[in-house]
Amino acid sequence: MDLFEYQARDLFQSHQIPVLAGAVATTADEAEAAASKIGGKVVIKAQVKVGGRGKAGGVKLADNAADAKEKAKAILGMDIKGHIVNKVMIAQAAPIESEYYLAILLDRANRNFLVMASVAGGMEIEEVAHKTPEKLARVGIDPNIGIDKAKALEIVKGGQFPADVLDQVAEVLIKLWQAFVKEDATLMEINPLVKTKDGKIIALDGKVTLDDNAGFRHPDHEQLVDHAATNPLEALAKEKDLNYVKLDGQVGIIGNGAGLVMSTLDVVAYAGEKYGVKPANFLDIGGGASAEVMANGLSIILGDADVRSVFVNVFGGITACDAVANGIVQALAILGDKATKPIVVRLDGNNVELGRKILNEANHPLIQQLDTMDGAAAKAAQLAAI
Repeated sequence: MDLFEYQARDLFQSHQIPVLAGAVATTADEAEAAASKIGGKVVIKAQVKVGGRGKAGGVKLADNAADAKEKAKAILGMDIKGHIVNKVMIAQAAPIESEYYLAILLDRANRNFLVMASVAGGMEIEEVAHKTPEKLARVGIDPNIGIDKAKALEIVKGGQFPADVLDQVAEVLIKLWQAFVKEDATLMEINPLVKTKDGKIIALDGKVTLDDNAGFRHPDHEQLVDHAATNPLEALAKEKDLNYVKLDGQVGIIGNGAGLVMSTLDVVAYAGEKYGVKPANFLDIGGGASAEVMANGLSIILGDADVRSVFVNVFGGITACDAVANGIVQALAILGDKATKPIVVRLDGNNVELGRKILNEANHPLIQQLDTMDGAAAKAAQLAAI
């Protein structure tokens, strides 16, 4: 889960990482009140989970509370790369002397964590890595050891930080690591980490991604979810413990196993080129295709107004094809009149003949069976084009 900047700021503050005063507002009047409370000059920042806010006019300096109201009014409702601004962050302005960069992220390739530190902050870190790689320290972190003061100083020195801020930046890095571990994050980035003219080190802007797989350890993370931007079908699937992602297409897809579903997406996309249709979703029902699980999956897909046909692609393994077939038949009985769209089924694997026999005997008007994945994908695409 990606956090908004204001959420990242609050998270940093809760872990004693130095930040400036800030507040969030959904109206211009709220922005004025927040700016008045903070006092002095403030920065109004669009809260959208996409880069390029500044270039799009989504970050503005306000001289006072009245000015903050006008700047917030101009930013709220903006469309920044397809993201509508519904909230703004009002942040205390600070006299900046230098801008730096710190980040910790999950390095899946090397099965550890990676710290990146640079004296060149306030810009895209990819640009720093490309143009001045000597200014970027990239240090792998053993999760069993972590970051202590000695390691933090080693990293900060490698990022070419000035001697007068080494200890302060190292302390921020240690606290960032502690926050990273405690919150089960996969990314925590401070860009820029600034040195103010009075010599203080402040996290001015942050980016945080939390690991959804660790959500059971963090019930408090639920309040960070942006429900307004969550697709209702994806929210429903999450409630039912289904792996579902809404896509921009017309052929609903159900499969057992992420690998099979990904292959199915590719085959449907290829078959759909002929008919001008595409996959409508990713839905993995997992190994246990019971009637309830199948009903939940079908109800979610059939609840998508964009779906015109459904392709159920199952390879019987631990769950045999006869159990899957019974699940489909019982699911359609449970759904009743709610099921109205054609369903193409391809079964293969354990007990495939028995599974096909069960579907044939059920003789449901919505079900069509095909033996191959290519043939079934083509049929589902054809039906979606009608």
